[in-house]
Amino acid sequence: MTQKPCIICVAITGSLPRKADNPAVPITVSEQIESTHEAFEAGATIVHAHVRNDDETTSSDPEKFAALKEGLEKHCPGMIIQFSTGGRSGAGQARGGMLPLRPDMASLSVGSNNFPTRVYENPPDLVDWLASEMKTYGVRPEIEAFDLSHIHQAARMHADGRLVDSPYVQFVMGVKNAMPVDRDVFDYYRKTMARLLPESEWCAAGIGRDQITVNEWSVANGGHARCGLEDNIRLDKTTLAPSNAALVRRVTDLCETYERPVATWNEARELLKLPLPQPA
Repeated sequence: MTQKPCIICVAITGSLPRKADNPAVPITVSEQIESTHEAFEAGATIVHAHVRNDDETTSSDPEKFAALKEGLEKHCPGMIIQFSTGGRSGAGQARGGMLPLRPDMASLSVGSNNFPTRVYENPPDLVDWLASEMKTYGVRPEIEAFDLSHIHQAARMHADGRLVDSPYVQFVMGVKNAMPVDRDVFDYYRKTMARLLPESEWCAAGIGRDQITVNEWSVANGGHARCGLEDNIRLDKTTLAPSNAALVRRVTDLCETYERPVATWNEARELLKLPLPQPA
């Protein structure tokens, strides 16, 4: 029996890595488009995107998101565009200011947790507002689960209609002061998904040196995988990743090892029940 295709998400930039950390981190919109195109050709079918100011500081400017979306649609046709509504890029409802642009997807954190130096605050009223905006504009949420309670909350939101479609859930492991990379936890997350959200697809992301570990767990167990310079800037302890595409290729190698086909953009959209892009 043919195994389920593996969707590869590439998180191209994030809010933290700078050129000083790794010159390959794409900062400008043109750099982001070029880096994503290379990753798309390597096998990524979802791009998770933040935007930055020219001085590399974080931004939630809808105009930057609009320019990025236009370029990605032109140069990566069919790729699933997912915008970040994360708290490092803005505060309050500014985090959802790009949702009227109607990207295919957007990240949604449904609960708070600790980050390395602060609390990542996702108060219930903001979570509900972001979910409502995504529903209004036809944006599919990707639930970022930093904790077991976030899977339970996603299931509640799906049951009461705040999330229309079966949630796509991403396990985030390895953030300092949050959920560590722990195989027993990972396996329990999978069991919880099967129990509470049996119709949902799931993926997993590992931070830093743990990226490849979590990628392997996910590929080997029928899930989907996130990689990219947002989460990890190295190939190993002494080698910087030369591109986002290089990190994507590590996942495609794992797919080959575990006999998982790499999802095409058509297959990724079918698995996530996303519509095909409309001709311009």
